[in-house]
This record gives sequence, structure tokens and C-alpha cells, in this order.
Amino acid sequence: MSPIVSPVAVPSTRRDVTPGRVAFSASSAPLAQESFARLVARYGECAVEQAEVVVTLGGDGQMLETLHRAAANGLPVYGMNCGSVGFLMNAFSEDNLMERLTGAQAAELHPLRMHAVTATGLVEEALAFNEVSLLRQLRQGAKIRVIVDGRVRLAELMCDGILLSTPAGSTAYNLSAHGPIVPLSANLLPLTPISAFRPRRWRGALLPASAEVQFEVLEHDKRPVAAVADFTEVRDVLSVAVSEDRSVSVTVLFDPDQGLSERIIAEQFTV
Repeated sequence: MSPIVSPVAVPSTRRDVTPGRVAFSASSAPLAQESFARLVARYGECAVEQAEVVVTLGGDGQMLETLHRAAANGLPVYGMNCGSVGFLMNAFSEDNLMERLTGAQAAELHPLRMHAVTATGLVEEALAFNEVSLLRQLRQGAKIRVIVDGRVRLAELMCDGILLSTPAGSTAYNLSAHGPIVPLSANLLPLTPISAFRPRRWRGALLPASAEVQFEVLEHDKRPVAAVADFTEVRDVLSVAVSEDRSVSVTVLFDPDQGLSERIIAEQFTV
């Protein structure tokens, strides 16, 4: 998996981290819990309120959860892979943690904000560092109208769903739906259909990061649709508005020469 204007890679700068000022978090996976115990025993444990950085252990799902918490507490996040994919994570090692944190490269990420209105009139908002997706709830395909910056671009898309991705999230669900991988500095958001039936040849679009996208669900009684922002799901939506929220940002730390921009470029040459 892997999470705008687009996320911006920040040049490598030295960030001294005070020993004992690192907070750890871990997924429930046994490997992550074992690694958590060893790191805490070696480096000590610090509450988030006193921490200068958060080190999170697990896979990309754990990283996403940590990023959402970091959006509130403002701490940079350094991930170590104790999961399956770990696209957003660094390699795990117990050694030289303070040195790795000090020499890490930073990438600043801005999420998408989803504003969803349900059939009951309920209004739900959520942030997404990967993507906002609309998905059919039943056996019949969804019918969705796509509006960009107030202009109808697709009067009716019949599909299993559609998603709007951040550049950081373009290697996740977006890629599996055959959407393009987008470099962090491109200031573009991939808009990608999921199993489009009509128009059959439409493969999606690249939108400017400033775009305001509105999805309207057609025939919602017959073809209900759910909206998902990362791990927040809202069912039976009538309309969903999505745009980048630059008032929110998180900083993700990577080992030198393994920054997020490099990973996204390298992913395009993976065969």
C-alpha cells in the first residue's frame, strides 16, 4: 500500500532526537508486538505528549492509522516494517535507531477531505491519506455522476466504483485498479474507475491537486453505494465531495535514499 498542493518531499536535514523522547506504537500482529517489546526495552518508552517523534511498527495499515493520529498531534512518524507490504515503512532493525531518526529524510503529506451525505440526511466527514473510494454495496453496478470544479464531466458512469487518490496513495488501491502512479511533486490527483462498464473505454483522469470533485449517486434506492476514506466507511451515500485539505499535514520519515519520492519512482519500473 501503500497515502497535495501534492505531498512534497523535504530535503534531508538533520533532526536531532533526544534520547528517551521517542514514542512507540505497534499493530496487534505478533511480530510487531515482539519488536515493540524489544525496542522499548532498549530505548525506553515515552508518552506521545512528551515525544519528539513516533516510531510505528507493522504494515501500511498500521502506518495509515498512525498518520491519522499524527494529523492531530503534529509529530513526525517513522515506520518500521513488521507487516506484509510495508511500502510506507523502513526496514526493521533494532540497531542505531537514534542515528536513523536523526538522518532521516522527510516527506510532508496532505490528505483528501471527504464530505459525504447519506440517504437519511446524515453528513459525515473524514480524511484520507491514500484515497477516497465509492463502491457498490449490492450485486448491481453503481451509477455515479462525476462533477469536477462545478462542471459535469461524466453524466453517468456505470461501474463497481470510482476513487480519487493522493500521490502517496497512487501505489495502493489506485494502482490495483489500473490507475497511474503519480510522483509526489506532480501536484496531480488520479481519478480512477473501478471495473467501469459504461463508458467502457474511460480509464480515468489526472486532475490538478486544487480540483474539487463531486460524486452524485444515481438510482441510489436500487444501486446503493458506500464511500470509504482510508478506513472510514459511510454507507448509503447520495453525494460525496472530495478535495485536498492543505490545512492538515503530517511528516513521514524515511531512511536516506529510500524516501517516498524515490519509492514511487522505483515502483513504476517494477516488473
